Amino acid sequence: MQGDNYVRRTALFGVAGGVMTGALITGALVAPTAGASEPVPGGAAEARGVAIAAAKAAKKGIDWKDCPADWGLAKPIQCGYVTVPLNYAKPEGRKIKIAVDRIGNTGSPSERQGSLVYNPGGPGGSGMRFPTRVTNKNPVWANAAKAYDFVGFDPRGVGHSAPISCVDPQEFVKAPKMDPVPDSEADKRVQRKLAKAYAQGCKERSGRMLPHMTTPNTARDIDVIRAALGDKKLNYLGVSYGTYIGGVYATLFPNHVRRLIVDSVVNPSREKIWYQANLDQDVAFEMRWNDWKAWVAKNDAAYHIGNTSAKVQKQWNTLRAAAKKSPIGGVVGPSELLGFFQSAPYYDSAWTQVAEVWSAYLAGDDKPLIEAAGPDMSDTAGNIASENGNAVYTAVECADTKWPTSWAKWDRDNTRLHRDYPFLTWSNAWMNLPCATWGAKQHTPLEVGASKGLPKTLIVQSTRDAATPYDGAVELHKRLKGSRLITEKDAGSHGVTGLVNGCINERVDAYLLKGTVDAKDVTCAPHATPVPAKSDSAAKAAKAAKVAKATAVK
Repeated sequence: MQGDNYVRRTALFGVAGGVMTGALITGALVAPTAGASEPVPGGAAEARGVAIAAAKAAKKGIDWKDCPADWGLAKPIQCGYVTVPLNYAKPEGRKIKIAVDRIGNTGSPSERQGSLVYNPGGPGGSGMRFPTRVTNKNPVWANAAKAYDFVGFDPRGVGHSAPISCVDPQEFVKAPKMDPVPDSEADKRVQRKLAKAYAQGCKERSGRMLPHMTTPNTARDIDVIRAALGDKKLNYLGVSYGTYIGGVYATLFPNHVRRLIVDSVVNPSREKIWYQANLDQDVAFEMRWNDWKAWVAKNDAAYHIGNTSAKVQKQWNTLRAAAKKSPIGGVVGPSELLGFFQSAPYYDSAWTQVAEVWSAYLAGDDKPLIEAAGPDMSDTAGNIASENGNAVYTAVECADTKWPTSWAKWDRDNTRLHRDYPFLTWSNAWMNLPCATWGAKQHTPLEVGASKGLPKTLIVQSTRDAATPYDGAVELHKRLKGSRLITEKDAGSHGVTGLVNGCINERVDAYLLKGTVDAKDVTCAPHATPVPAKSDSAAKAAKAAKVAKATAVK
């Protein structure tokens, strides 16, 4: 279960060759929990470890320099590292470095309110492109940029932060992969074997990191980053899986929160993390897939795919069957199709691009579809990032909680769901099945919630979000006392705070700049629905879709 990371949501495995094949803090910090007689969430040893690491980081600060040329981050963005313990229970033991970047606030010194730290989701997403919202002059964030340094980071295991790996990146991206929908018990046995081999690959290539690849540890890393930045308290924006990090941080460090915004919320219930969350996601994706089909049918004059949802679905079934029989361009089979078409239920911004590429295919031009859905074997850096992101996704979800080990349960639950929600179910199952045979410690999820010391927080969510169903926002709202929930009704794009919707944008600005929230929860009308507007060519649409896939988690 992940948020904006759809490029890694396709079936992972091939058939041959095994696995695809503020004020500066001084002195020691104290554990940021309630009275000494109360239990420390996440463990007393870890709390002491964070205090030690944060005190060192506050003293040392960050040695900001121009970003390395191959990071793709130009001046005035600066980069640096923050050192953290691999295991917070042993803070003097092995260390890892967390890559961070920043751009200073655009307003005057008197307007500055500290740093705004960002996580885009995943697990496995890099936040290093967050400062480009300033350099690219994104109007939605112009007011916040006056007051805050925009700070991004690669979470542990990601990118430039002690990256982990589970398979060879070039093998990981090879296509076509096995159809995620099994035709037989034999197909299921192959997928089970591949999932087990993937788990083994993670252990062999990254075993020392795996037990420590947890959401609580990422939250602890953020508190050390906060200290290194010189901020007494944290200002944080988390999207998708980044909301779970935010909820865990609020639980561990309620007295260290200044502003906290979570957008498109993972359900933080222990019972949901992570097995049930993935099953819930399958249902929500089918809902949003149906929304997109209805939009395509409404705009049949532009795309000529079908003038009813049923006809659009029939075209999808036909395309899928054709690609299974003979992969398009030799590389686009059902799995690759799903990897591309999945972007439409994720993001409204992808609606027109996906429809245009599909329309071109039906008109006899398959090149845009191959360009958009197929792999680029020459993109070595991109393939390394893709494999790394998937490895982190798997490692975090497998380490965060204890997963079912009974194949009978997996088979029963996913077979039942597939009957009514076939779009994503089996792909999601194989994506997560390595957790059933995970070769490293699996932890008990933290009980997320905070009532003492936590200031007002802001939760933003659309009602028809596919990746993180709406009930997740409702659940977190109950658990974070004093929080306010902004609901975008009858909308379903994943990641709401970055969209143009005055009802939401004005409230996010008011919260970040003044700390104000409404007296009660707010419901907003949806942002504008995409309007069909063909680009100069389907090829351009394909390239735009490819870029969207590559930058989705940034």
